[in-house]
Amino acid sequence: MVLMTMIARVADALPLAASMQEDEQAGRSLMDFQTQAKQLFRKISSDPQPPARCSLETGPYIFHYIIERGVCFLVLCDKSFSKRLAYAYLEDLQSEFSSQFGKRVETVSRPYSFIEFELDNKASNLQSMSQKYKKDAKYLNLRSSYAKIAAILIVIIVFLLFIRYWWW
Repeated sequence: MVLMTMIARVADALPLAASMQEDEQAGRSLMDFQTQAKQLFRKISSDPQPPARCSLETGPYIFHYIIERGVCFLVLCDKSFSKRLAYAYLEDLQSEFSSQFGKRVETVSRPYSFIEFELDNKASNLQSMSQKYKKDAKYLNLRSSYAKIAAILIVIIVFLLFIRYWWW
């Protein structure tokens, strides 16, 4: 599950947009993770060669981020959330954000200048995609199991036919 998404400029760690899932129980702890995300942005901005993509564990969650064109796109997910899906989400986010605001990123001076960027809808779409992929994966695993069983049965039948014709 995606809990938080943040976008920041790498040069000075200025937050450009952010979104947090509505969860009253986890509300306080998510604020702590938002603080950790801001610290991570500051650390990335002070590093002359930060990794272009990285995953960092923090308690029961994982931060995934990518850096493109001087902007860091970060997401906080449950540990059980697919890493591939998280990075696909970040890449989609990056392409859409760059197409809408790419030329204005260097000129803004206020935090959260692009708060109108619809992160909440993208995160909820990601949740539904994740559930769909899990159902598809279960179906494919079941089909794969059936195919393996069928292959084993065919081998056994061929072996029995071979033995029958060999000794009779």
